[in-house]
Amino acid sequence: MQKQRLHTKKELEAFRKELRHKLTPAEAFLWKQLKAKNFLGRRFTKQHSIAYFIVDFYCATEKLIIELDGEAHNHPEAQEYDDRRTTYLESLGYTVIRFENRMVFENLASVLNEISSNFKS
Repeated sequence: MQKQRLHTKKELEAFRKELRHKLTPAEAFLWKQLKAKNFLGRRFTKQHSIAYFIVDFYCATEKLIIELDGEAHNHPEAQEYDDRRTTYLESLGYTVIRFENRMVFENLASVLNEISSNFKS
């Protein structure tokens, strides 16, 4: 029996690529801080798939997922979906942290501090 692939599933490749080219303004702003090991030497990827979910940012060495939430996430159905998704990803051993888009613009230092506080080492 072949082991099930968890990361970067081939069937999601085109969608991941599309999302990478259509970052939200908040994602693009935060990505400038995280890309190319700019942030405390950690390597992040953007629009990374784990199982059948595509997460905004992922740091493999820290098993850390960062999600940015815009207005679409302020509805009960979206919040319920986000909660189920987070619970599933955490059950696999990942840490999921979420920020509202406006936090990235209004308080970047706090966002970066929260990210680094979730590093294991």
